[in-house]
Amino acid sequence: MDNKRIAVMDLGTNTFHLLIAEGPADNFTTIFKTTEAVKLGEGGINKGTIQPEPFARGLAAMQRFQDQLLEHSVTDVKAIATSAIRNAANGHDFIDQVEQNTGIRIELINGEQEAGYIYKGIDASGCLNDNNALIMDIGGGSVEFIICNEDEVLWKKSFEIGAARLMDKFHQTDPIPVASIKELTRYLDTTLIELFGAALKYKPKTLIGSSGAFESFAEVIELKKGRKFNIAQTKVYEFDTDDLLDLIELLIKSSHALRASIKGIIPVRVDMIVVASLLTIYMMQKLGIPDVTMSTYSLKEGVLAQMLS
Repeated sequence: MDNKRIAVMDLGTNTFHLLIAEGPADNFTTIFKTTEAVKLGEGGINKGTIQPEPFARGLAAMQRFQDQLLEHSVTDVKAIATSAIRNAANGHDFIDQVEQNTGIRIELINGEQEAGYIYKGIDASGCLNDNNALIMDIGGGSVEFIICNEDEVLWKKSFEIGAARLMDKFHQTDPIPVASIKELTRYLDTTLIELFGAALKYKPKTLIGSSGAFESFAEVIELKKGRKFNIAQTKVYEFDTDDLLDLIELLIKSSHALRASIKGIIPVRVDMIVVASLLTIYMMQKLGIPDVTMSTYSLKEGVLAQMLS
């Protein structure tokens, strides 16, 4: 299968990702990679519909992805849709329209499958060992939590508490008010009870943040130190706890204008990084895990690893 050129699409709530690669699963070569800020959940994430403008943006992005498939002579394609499309009343309309326009067939996966792929991706990045770790993948629609080690998944669950949903519920005023932070904390206390039980049982030693906001955290920290940082060439990054906590504190207190001016935060994350920061510090404190690592590998690399193996 080494000569096969494979494309994986991860169609999330905020961003659509395309990864074209070839070669063996444990050492694939990236031929082409792009991310489009589709914001599919905009205006409707907690209402359960994809609004007309995001719907059109999503279709346009898929058309551009199809152009890349042709340009790069891709032989196998797997397009995976997650939370926003999964929970939208018109999600299937979007899937049908994409197939009609581009010929790309989108596979809708549930939260359990999503968490399974994320584990495979993180495992492929090489950051797991024989200690138990908690993977947290903060998407726009859902957040996947996986307690695991390099040998197995011990527990996994997907919760519909993604950054776009939390922002819609709790971050309407900028900077986010203290009252809203308290409300968000109470909400997480009641929503994540199952996770706390699993963490008590398996005692994860490290928190592994999967791509997304964690890439921005790493990039901002490194750029602030005046270091060159190429996220495309980074698989795994270990945070200095003080650096991470300082940055999180800054982001939580920041205005939109300040966040927009910080080098290392891509535009689609400028606002959602606030709730992502709150979720990160919440998990560190609640579970008493000071050690945080970031893996740039996630769902699409997990899908790719399975297709290539």
